[in-house]
Amino acid sequence: MRTPTRDHLLTELRLQASTNLDTMSIQDAIALMNRHDALATAAVAAEAGNIAKAIDLVVTAFQNKGRLFYIGAGTSGRLGVLDASECPPTFRTDPQMVQGIIAGGEAAMFKAQEGAEDNADAGAAAVDEKSIGPNDVVMGIAAGGTTPFVHSALRRAIELKAKTIFLSCVQPVPDEPPVDVVIRPLTGPEVLTGSTRLKAGTATKLVLNQITTIAMVQLGKCYENLMVDLKASNQKLKDRAARIITILTGLDSTSAINLLGQANGHVKIAVVMHHHQVDALAAQKILEQYNGQLRGAIQK
Repeated sequence: MRTPTRDHLLTELRLQASTNLDTMSIQDAIALMNRHDALATAAVAAEAGNIAKAIDLVVTAFQNKGRLFYIGAGTSGRLGVLDASECPPTFRTDPQMVQGIIAGGEAAMFKAQEGAEDNADAGAAAVDEKSIGPNDVVMGIAAGGTTPFVHSALRRAIELKAKTIFLSCVQPVPDEPPVDVVIRPLTGPEVLTGSTRLKAGTATKLVLNQITTIAMVQLGKCYENLMVDLKASNQKLKDRAARIITILTGLDSTSAINLLGQANGHVKIAVVMHHHQVDALAAQKILEQYNGQLRGAIQK
């Protein structure tokens, strides 16, 4: 059976502006890449409506104890794993809440496993391994649109009644999975032909940033523009946590650090303790009354 050609896909086309890339000066090559990287932002902005629909699905899943799974291969898979791994320290989430699945497994994060993306059976098996169900969201990421591992995972997720999202940087391809939401930032041909780690990868990262950040904000893990649910797991984050408490309470740095300790490292609890002059347990109960939303808890 002849392998379907991909030469018509946007990410596989040659960019006329870079056909002399190998003879360009370093300065000209940088300028060209900067111009084309800017196109990634515009392409993502054009998909704002679909990104909003995806965020709605994710927020609903989280509110119902569901999970978000990113599934991809190569750069797309690595970006999903990266975004998932940043959620626990940034938002104090359970590591199970947002997960990244990459074709080829953990080893593929550090060394390319190029053949893994063609294994459709492995995509479906990965979904089964995670016991994915109706409360979950599965987001397939395939910059070039055709990855069998991703397509198969999405089809299996649909069978299991999970909500599904497909992120692709090319025009629709034949036999795409019938997902709930498609996000399609059309970034066009790459400066280095076919290298979707470039502006297609940039667009992918931008979309993932928006989905998890805005979803977590909707869950009350942000107050104003401060990450009030961060996990103070290292010195940098402990310092940030204390500074947030200082900003929101007016306490000096030493008092903020002491209050953070009394709150067992929880910024939101510390702020509520100060605002209502209560202990950590009482502050936790107040927060629970407002579904973890600090704004409601301190305006009570």
